[in-house]
Amino acid sequence: MDPKDYCNSMAAELTAWKAKLFDVIARTDKMSTEQKGKVWEYFGEMKIIIQDLEDKIESLRTECPSDWSPQKKEIENAHVDVRSKYEETLDYIGKASPMSVPG
Repeated sequence: MDPKDYCNSMAAELTAWKAKLFDVIARTDKMSTEQKGKVWEYFGEMKIIIQDLEDKIESLRTECPSDWSPQKKEIENAHVDVRSKYEETLDYIGKASPMSVPG
C-alpha cells in the first residue's frame, strides 16, 4: 500500500473514531458531575491521541518519504492507544464496547 492510500484509509478511521467519541460524550448526559469529571479525563487523552494521529497522517501525506515504515508503526501504535482509551471509557460508564472500527 502506498502512503497516500494508507493515509486516506487512516483518515477515514479517524473520522469514525471522532464519531465514536461524540457518541460516548452524549452517553454521559445522565451521569453525575463527579462521574462526568472522570470520563472527561479519558476524553482528553483520546482527543490528544486523535490529534497526534491527524498530525502524523498529514505529515506523511505532505512529505511522502520513500521509507515510511517508521511513521506507519507510530500511527498503528497510536491507533491501538485510542482504541484502548475508548474501551476504558466505555467500561467506566458501564457500556459494552462496540468493535466496528477495524484495527
